[in-house]
Amino acid sequence: MSQNAEKVLDHFNLFRQPEYVELFENKKKEFEFAESDDKVEEVREWAKTWEYREKNFAREALTVNPAKACQPLGAVFAAVGFEGTIPFVHGSQGCVAYYRSHFSRHFKEPSSCVSSSMTEDAAVFGGLSNMVDGLANTYNMYQPKMISVSTTCMAEVIGDDLNAFIKTAKEKGSLPAEFDVPFAHTPAFVGSHITGYDNVLKGILWHFWDGKAGTTAPLTRVPNEKINFIGGFDGYTVGNLREVKRIFEVMGVEYTILADNSDVWDTPTDGTFRMYDGGTTLEETANALHAKATISMQEFSTEKTLPFIAEHGQETVAFNHPIGVKATDAFLMEISRITGKPIPEALEKERGRLVDAIADSTAHIHGQKFAIYGDPDLCLGLAAFLLELGAEPTHVLATNGGKAWEKKVQELFDSSPFGKNCHVYAGKDLWHMRSLLFTEPVDFLIGNTYGKYLERDTGTPLIRIGFPVFDRHHHHRYPVWGYQGAMNVLVWILDKIFDEMDKNTIVPAKTDYSYDIIR
Repeated sequence: MSQNAEKVLDHFNLFRQPEYVELFENKKKEFEFAESDDKVEEVREWAKTWEYREKNFAREALTVNPAKACQPLGAVFAAVGFEGTIPFVHGSQGCVAYYRSHFSRHFKEPSSCVSSSMTEDAAVFGGLSNMVDGLANTYNMYQPKMISVSTTCMAEVIGDDLNAFIKTAKEKGSLPAEFDVPFAHTPAFVGSHITGYDNVLKGILWHFWDGKAGTTAPLTRVPNEKINFIGGFDGYTVGNLREVKRIFEVMGVEYTILADNSDVWDTPTDGTFRMYDGGTTLEETANALHAKATISMQEFSTEKTLPFIAEHGQETVAFNHPIGVKATDAFLMEISRITGKPIPEALEKERGRLVDAIADSTAHIHGQKFAIYGDPDLCLGLAAFLLELGAEPTHVLATNGGKAWEKKVQELFDSSPFGKNCHVYAGKDLWHMRSLLFTEPVDFLIGNTYGKYLERDTGTPLIRIGFPVFDRHHHHRYPVWGYQGAMNVLVWILDKIFDEMDKNTIVPAKTDYSYDIIR
C-alpha cells in the first residue's frame, strides 16, 4: 500500500494510487453488477432532456435530495440562543449526533446537545424512563440554567407527552420543581428546520410568559419602549446578529435579541471551554413580554411565534431576510417608525457606499441569469437583491416553501421588468433543480454546499450562500443583512463572475483575448 507513517497521504491522492484504482475497478465489476458505460451515458443524456424534466416534475411520492433539514435541527438552533441553555432532544443518540455534526461543520465550533438515548425498548414501551434519567443526568453533569426539550421521529410516532413526562421527572426528583424546562413537539417527518425553530421559540416564550408550564401565574404585560428582534434560522447568525446589534446601537434603540446564538458559535480560543456563551438571558426572555413591538427578520421562520406574540398585545413586523438597498431601507424605516429614533447619518453614508459599489459593478451583473435554492426567506431576500442589481433570478426553489411563499415570490417578479422570465418552485427538491439547469440553463447557481454536485453535473458555477456551507470556512462570520451585509453578498457574486471570466479566457492564443488584469 502507498500509505505509510513517514508520508501520510490525504485521501484525495491516496485513492489515486494503482492498488486503489484496481480495487475500485474489481468492486464495480464483481459486486455492483453495473450497466455498461454506453448504457449509463445514454440514460445520463436522456436525463438532461425536457422529456425527462416532465417526468421528474410529475413525481409525487418521492423526494430526491431536499433542500431542507428536519425540525429538531432548528429546535437546537433556537435553544442555544438562550443563556446557559442546553438542548435536550427526546429521541435516539444518532439523531442528536447529526444535529451536532451539522452545526459543527458549518460554524467550525463544538455544538452542545444531549439526547434521551431512546432505543428499541423505549420505542415499544415509551420513553418516560429515558426522560427521567436523562433530565437528571443533564442537570447534574452540565449544570445549565435551562433545559429546552424537543423531539425526534421516534418519540412522536409513539406519542410521548413531553409536558407529562417533564412533570413526572420533576416529581421523581430529576431536577428542582421550579427549574425552567420549556418544551416543544418537533416531529422530524413533517415541516423542516425552520418549523422546528419556530416551534421551540414559541415554546420558550409560552413557558416564560404564560406561567412556566403551570407552575406560576402568567405575567401581566406592562408595555415599555424596548423592541424585540428575532433573526430566524440563519446560517449567518454570527455576523448578522452582530450587525443588527451595531445598527440598533448606532440608532440608540433599546432592544432584546430573542434566541441570540451569535456568541455560542463563535467562541474564542483562549484556554477556556465555553459550553454556554452569550445568549438571551432568562430575565430578558420573560421581560420581552413588555416590549412595544417584535421584529422578525424571517417571516416564514416565525409563522407561529409572531401570532403568539401578537396575541399578547405587541405589534409585530416581519421581513423576508432583507438583503440590499431597498430591503435595508424598509427595515431601518420600520425601526425608526416604531421607536421614534431617526436614522443617523452614519447609516446613510453606508447606504451611499453600497449604492456606489453597485454602480461600479452593475455592468458585470446586469442581465446575468441566476438559479437560487434554500430557505423561503433567504430565497426571497436574494431574489429581491438580484432584481435590484438588474439580474434575473430565473429559477427560485424552496423545498420548505409553501403556497403563501410562492405567491410572494411571484409578486416580487411581477414588480420588476427583470422578473418577467423568472419562475418560482415551492416544495421542489434539488433533483428538480437539476432538470431546470439542464433544460433552461442559467449563468450562476446560488445555494448551500450541496449545490457543488449540481455544479459538477450541469456545469453551472455555484455561489455558496445559505446553510449549510461545509466546504468553505468562516463565511458565517460575515453579515448579509444591512448595507454592509449587502456589500458582502455583492462581492461574493462578483468574485464568482470574475473567476468564471478568468477560467474561460485562460488558454493562450485561443481564449485569452480578454485575460485582463482589469475587470
